[in-house]
Amino acid sequence: MRRIGITGGIGSGKSTVCRVFGVLGVPVFEADAAGRRLLADDPAVRQAVTAAFGAEAYPGGTLDRAALARRIFSDPAARARLNGIVHPAVRAAFARWADAQDAPYVLMESAILVGSGGARALDALVLVTAPEDLRLRRTMQRDGVGEESVRARMAAQDAEEDMRAAAQHVIHNDDRQLVIPQVLGVHQRLLDRAAA
Repeated sequence: MRRIGITGGIGSGKSTVCRVFGVLGVPVFEADAAGRRLLADDPAVRQAVTAAFGAEAYPGGTLDRAALARRIFSDPAARARLNGIVHPAVRAAFARWADAQDAPYVLMESAILVGSGGARALDALVLVTAPEDLRLRRTMQRDGVGEESVRARMAAQDAEEDMRAAAQHVIHNDDRQLVIPQVLGVHQRLLDRAAA
């Protein structure tokens, strides 16, 4: 079974594209959701985060996600420490999940597959792309946050040019090109490669 990454910056429409793949019967692993679960519930991850950030990361035994987010978005070294804990745990969870699937290929959705090194362990990478101003508007509307907040999150993700250089397939979600025909084309190419 082939393991395919799907990536793109915040607001690019990765989740929308993944839903289309899901309708086609492709199993999709959401790395961000898995990371949140592992941070909250996995004993080894909790222990490592507590060792790195102190007991205040889990006041009353529950992850203080907002406090941790504020800390890592303002401190690149802290973000790197957290990523060094969470990314390997997410990759291991993905490997276990993928082994349990019965499909020609599976997708791992993540905005940071390239910079985290996760793309190197995958068979191919699909980039979902959209113009920055559209990504900003989508994210501000979806999350009810201001432009500064969105730009800070964008800065913490992989650069578009790095993702484009690593991707074998690109889906343009720019509100000008139809997404479904693009997904169908990528899906067929991935099926062809899986059958080869």
